[in-house]
Amino acid sequence: MTHNFRAFATAACLAISMSSAWSQGHEATIRKALSERIPQIPKIEEITPTPLAGIYELRLSNNEIYYSDATGNYLIQGSLIDTKSKRNLTEERESKLSAIDFNTLPLKDAITLVHGNGKRKLAVFEDPNCGYCKRFERDLAKVDNVTVYLFLMPVLGPNSVEKSRNIWCAKDPATAWKDLMTRDIPAATAQCNTAAIDRNLDFGRKYKITGTPTLIAQDGSRVPGAINTTQIEKLLADASK
Repeated sequence: MTHNFRAFATAACLAISMSSAWSQGHEATIRKALSERIPQIPKIEEITPTPLAGIYELRLSNNEIYYSDATGNYLIQGSLIDTKSKRNLTEERESKLSAIDFNTLPLKDAITLVHGNGKRKLAVFEDPNCGYCKRFERDLAKVDNVTVYLFLMPVLGPNSVEKSRNIWCAKDPATAWKDLMTRDIPAATAQCNTAAIDRNLDFGRKYKITGTPTLIAQDGSRVPGAINTTQIEKLLADASK
């Protein structure tokens, strides 16, 4: 019995070792094939097996997800969907990769707006000239009991930079922001140190925040684009679970 158990354990260890080597061989093959055939592809940060036999997930340096066969002969762009559980595995993976630890947000560089008791928390990156941001702000105004950390991120041109400066340098930046976004009343010309806005832009580049509005929930999940009141409430509820 002991002899048989040892033989079984040895065989199992050998199988695991061979499997690991086989996987590493696939990874090397995929990297070599793609670097030679598609040299412009962003750096491949990670290659991992997917639930689909023979298909590997490629995580690129820009956090995009692609898929490849074991030889690197075929590159797949699109969503991998588990039809049994009705889950979009690609979407779930991208959401995880794009998450930002809420505790790492430089809140000193944000304008703080408190609705009701402010118990829930939400961070938003917005441009004062962004039409979608204005629509989002109208919906956000209907959400109660939340503290909103607004990061000015002027990405739509020089006029956005000017408006952001006037809002940041206003005596009451929160009111100046709300007046502009919900009542179309621009802030008066003002001057002050706007290094915080520059840091917001640097933060956006670092974390690949490429559009406005971009929402960061307290659990780190990120939502690009304007969402309505019902969706905001769901985002806040999910983040507090």
